[in-house]
Amino acid sequence: MSAALLVSVIVPVRGDSGPLGALLAQLPAREGVQVVVASTGEIDAAHAALRIARPDVQWVVAPPGRGLQLNAGAAVAQGAWLWFVHADSQLPAAWRDAFTTLDASAAVGGSFAFHLDSTAWQARWLERAVALRVRLFDLPYGDQGIFVRRSVFVALQGFKAVPLMEDVEFVRRLKRQGRLEHLSHALVTSARRWEHRGWLRQSAANLVTLGLYGLGVSPERLARRYDRGSSSTRGSSHVDQAGV
Repeated sequence: MSAALLVSVIVPVRGDSGPLGALLAQLPAREGVQVVVASTGEIDAAHAALRIARPDVQWVVAPPGRGLQLNAGAAVAQGAWLWFVHADSQLPAAWRDAFTTLDASAAVGGSFAFHLDSTAWQARWLERAVALRVRLFDLPYGDQGIFVRRSVFVALQGFKAVPLMEDVEFVRRLKRQGRLEHLSHALVTSARRWEHRGWLRQSAANLVTLGLYGLGVSPERLARRYDRGSSSTRGSSHVDQAGV
């Protein structure tokens, strides 16, 4: 890879070959961009076909766990920026231009705007609630496409090896390094968790999980609690929180 590589797009995945294929179709081979897929090694026929079809993608294997997979992807990344993207995301058209602009800024990291692939009014309410959370608390979640300068990521020693809240924990440390830039470009994520479990129920679970974490409940206990309620509805086949 070129020393002038602008951004490494790092995608953790465990299963979900269909969404992964759709995401990679939005990431054709392009100068200045490195694409890294960090999987758990659970490779079905569709995943194997993607590996053959996209030799330009760097495929790495890591133990299960989003933080571990993100770190494994970052270990082979060479871009000035690391951009962590969930496999069920739809990218904004001008995302590369955004990183070109960011490169000349003082920002150490940041996120994209949260948007759901649903026409339901509840989706628009959630998007406004997330925007308010980011504006008031400077706190994006992983499904907003967190990005960070590679030098800062290395200094922070990456994500913690926890089963849940690795994004929140990382952002809290990242904010101490400097200013975060929250872009208006919308990164679209799947609404399947809310549609499957119910808009109010899923959002309440997310809020309770964040609140308990803030009170000091361990990520291990939170993961067991959260997984009982939403293990069949996650994007990218990981335990994670999203939304408000």
